[in-house]
Amino acid sequence: MNIRSVVAVAPIVRDTSTSASFYRDALGIAFDGEEDVYLFTNSLEGITHFGLWQLSDAARSCFGVDAWPADVPAAQACIEFDVEDLEAAARELERAGYKPLHEVETQPWGTTVIRLISPEGLVVVVGHTPTPPVE
Repeated sequence: MNIRSVVAVAPIVRDTSTSASFYRDALGIAFDGEEDVYLFTNSLEGITHFGLWQLSDAARSCFGVDAWPADVPAAQACIEFDVEDLEAAARELERAGYKPLHEVETQPWGTTVIRLISPEGLVVVVGHTPTPPVE
């Protein structure tokens, strides 16, 4: 088998309305389809990273501890969105009622991020990767 790319990510949701509100209203993703059938978009740029993230590492990134908190359902996946202005995105999310799990932090490779838990239990990373200078 020769996999050429990851072509889709679709959270499995229990409450479409709540999840649609998070992704549409808080993150600004426009959906096609019908809420009681299937919501989707084909307008986001492609996925450039696929990884296997240990739950203990996710716990450290999200909560600053080595074990996932017992009172939070264990995350099943992580999805990351790149934005142009992370500070503005963080303010928009808070205005929409979503509190990031931590303050803006800078990753060793230069990307700045915040993390949230989506209504269906995904770790949602909203970040900004600076464009490298043109030489």
